[in-house]
Amino acid sequence: MSSPLPERAADTSAEAPWPVRVLSMKIAEYVDRMSVTWIEGQVVQLRVRPGARTAFLTLRDPDVDMSLSCSVRVTALDAMPTPLSEGARVVVQAKPDYWTQRGSLTMDVRQLRPVGVGELLARIEYLKQNLRSEGLFDASRKRPLPFLPRRVGLVCGRASAAERDVIENAHRRWPGLPFAIRQVPVQGPQSVAEVSAAITELDAIDDVDVIIVTRGGGSVEDLLPFSNETMVRAVAGARTPVVSAIGHDVDTPLLDLVADVRASTPTDAAKLVCPDAAAERDGIADARARARASLAGFVHRERNRLVELTSRPVLTDRTAFVRAQREVIHSLHRRAHGRVEARMHRERDRVTHLRSQARVLSPASTLERGYAIVQRPDGEVVASREVLEIDDLLRVTVADGDFAARVSDS
Repeated sequence: MSSPLPERAADTSAEAPWPVRVLSMKIAEYVDRMSVTWIEGQVVQLRVRPGARTAFLTLRDPDVDMSLSCSVRVTALDAMPTPLSEGARVVVQAKPDYWTQRGSLTMDVRQLRPVGVGELLARIEYLKQNLRSEGLFDASRKRPLPFLPRRVGLVCGRASAAERDVIENAHRRWPGLPFAIRQVPVQGPQSVAEVSAAITELDAIDDVDVIIVTRGGGSVEDLLPFSNETMVRAVAGARTPVVSAIGHDVDTPLLDLVADVRASTPTDAAKLVCPDAAAERDGIADARARARASLAGFVHRERNRLVELTSRPVLTDRTAFVRAQREVIHSLHRRAHGRVEARMHRERDRVTHLRSQARVLSPASTLERGYAIVQRPDGEVVASREVLEIDDLLRVTVADGDFAARVSDS
């Protein structure tokens, strides 16, 4: 007799597992208890077989790569005001239905309602206000475009007229300008993910200095991907300047607001990202001509000024100034010579006077007048009688020589 199966999944083990049918039935029971739910999404696949009562479609999230398989009665499709087509945004009322034989989950659609243009525009306006409050549209975040990019990144549709317009007009202005082109869907359920991925990929290339995101005009529904929050944030996070060239001048998707520069058309985008080589050459030629004229005018003015200066009377006889300065130098030389000579005479008289004073005051002059100098043998001058003893030997110096003398008591 076999043992009973565990009641809960937590009670199972390698020795007591659940058969597939048990798990499948329990999932079906859980799913069956789920309520009817309203869901919004984008139709990416629609299969309606002739004569069938049930159609099948895939409902995809417009922002991320997630989808659900759905089944719907053909009568519900016929009740819609306009035929349902792939890419349409719808709101459906559905209940999850789990198929136990294959273990697959399908949404059983009860009602379908198309999302109107007015509602889509209201949602875009709400998203715009939220993004503006975050500062994603601030002018301070806008980066200037380079004067001449090394390479231009281009995100566009496959074999699109917008791609041709951008490349042809850019090469007409600057021949040979290199492009890094990413052709992706620019309409439909895959456009948001692929355009965002292309922007991120081009932003990672070092020599791509500017990125253009472009597509032609279309309806509000066609341009919805370019107002998607995911794409807007991808552009806001790029380090490379981005140019938005979506639709016509009257179209204003949110990508235009977050981009660094908005171009009214793909042709205008080509004019914005590269200069006109012919205009630049003309500008250089004009600048050279103006510089040449300015230099010629300067030389002409200086030549006239030189002629004017040399025609003045003081410069007519070009040696007159030298002669005048020579006379000044001679005069200064004579004055300096006279002052030095007078100074020498005064100093000579002063030296003579000092010499006379020195001669009168010298000891030799005093000795010539009859005076004598008395010294001890050790050279000490005798200035007083009190320091002498009887028989002291003294040296007496007079004008014409010296002699010895001895002290006596008389």
